[in-house]
Amino acid sequence: MSISEDTGEPRFTVEQVDSVAAPPRAKVEDAESPAEKLDRKRDYLEGFLAEKPQNVPPGAPGGDLYEAVIAALKDIFDPEIPVNIYDLGLIYGVDVADDGGVVVTMTLTTPHCPVAESMPGEVELRVGSVPGVRDAEVNLVWDPPWDPAKMSDEARLELGML
Repeated sequence: MSISEDTGEPRFTVEQVDSVAAPPRAKVEDAESPAEKLDRKRDYLEGFLAEKPQNVPPGAPGGDLYEAVIAALKDIFDPEIPVNIYDLGLIYGVDVADDGGVVVTMTLTTPHCPVAESMPGEVELRVGSVPGVRDAEVNLVWDPPWDPAKMSDEARLELGML
């Protein structure tokens, strides 16, 4: 479309075409093999997961101390369910202060859980043993109550719920 200099109105030109060449067809040889496609995806994920947040304080999510505390929590397993307490959804919050004090807010699957007396103590000991943690405090709460919806996808897969 162009604009006529005489009238200032749009001017259309029409081109008549007898035929258009067909686009080239895809060939099987041009496609990626499943192994190549998987390698490409794996490379992408490794790069994506390897990237660390920049300029994050050690106690903030993504910081070294915070991630070390989470790793320590993932080493604690529920004795009745073969899943760690973090993926099970029993940890409601992890607060790391600038001075190294850590407060973990957690629950148990039920108030009558057989490890109700020992689990908070184990969490306190494990978190307190993380290098850089000054002291650890565990707050055991019952509200909101735990339910299976709080579990991570990894936990659901481990328990055959996916």
